[in-house]
Amino acid sequence: MALALSIAWLGFLVALFYYACAVPSSQILGPTLVRGPADGGRIALTFDDGPAPASTERILDILRHYQVPATFFVCGKNVDQHPEIVRRLHAERHTIGNHTYSHPFLYFKDRARMAEEIDRTQVAIERVTGVRPKLFRPPYGARWFGLFDVLKDRGLKAVQWSDPSFDWKKTNRAGDVARLTLRSLRAGSIILMHDGREPRSRDGVDASKTVEALPAIIEGARRAGLRFVPIEEFLS
Repeated sequence: MALALSIAWLGFLVALFYYACAVPSSQILGPTLVRGPADGGRIALTFDDGPAPASTERILDILRHYQVPATFFVCGKNVDQHPEIVRRLHAERHTIGNHTYSHPFLYFKDRARMAEEIDRTQVAIERVTGVRPKLFRPPYGARWFGLFDVLKDRGLKAVQWSDPSFDWKKTNRAGDVARLTLRSLRAGSIILMHDGREPRSRDGVDASKTVEALPAIIEGARRAGLRFVPIEEFLS
């Protein structure tokens, strides 16, 4: 009996630990925006891991055509390599968020390492745009102990997502990305898409299906009576 209780207790702790650190909707380690208000038909569109030549620029062309605002959580290393794209993001009034410098898993990282990743990105973005981001999204949605103290010290708000597009799955085609994004979309949804890939694989970036799926997602959301708004509206 004692062994069974110990195993059950250990299983509970493991599950709690996983939920706290890995599940996007978890609030255990700190306050996180996962979804906006369920009234008004508002939704927010977000992109991770850029900027990347071609794909980010094509996405910006589509957003300009449809007059849709978006939030781009950029990696500092990619900002240093493609500052002209970040200038365009800023000039076209999209929100720019911090997605760390090199896109590491934050698991088992101490505060100093997490702070370094965040601070280097803040500096990189400010160098290009003149503005420091107020929003942060952890790579892979993974959080670790001490992260929220680092964010609080820097005035950063954590943002996750409620509606993944699954555009990172190699088996999904553009039609799958659009269908999976739209299937549960509703007021308050925060959509996760990718305009690039983490810096370690930047040479292999292929966001073509994301680009191809985006018009169908925008049009489908509007047919459902939803409207895209800057994610800041969910924070006020």
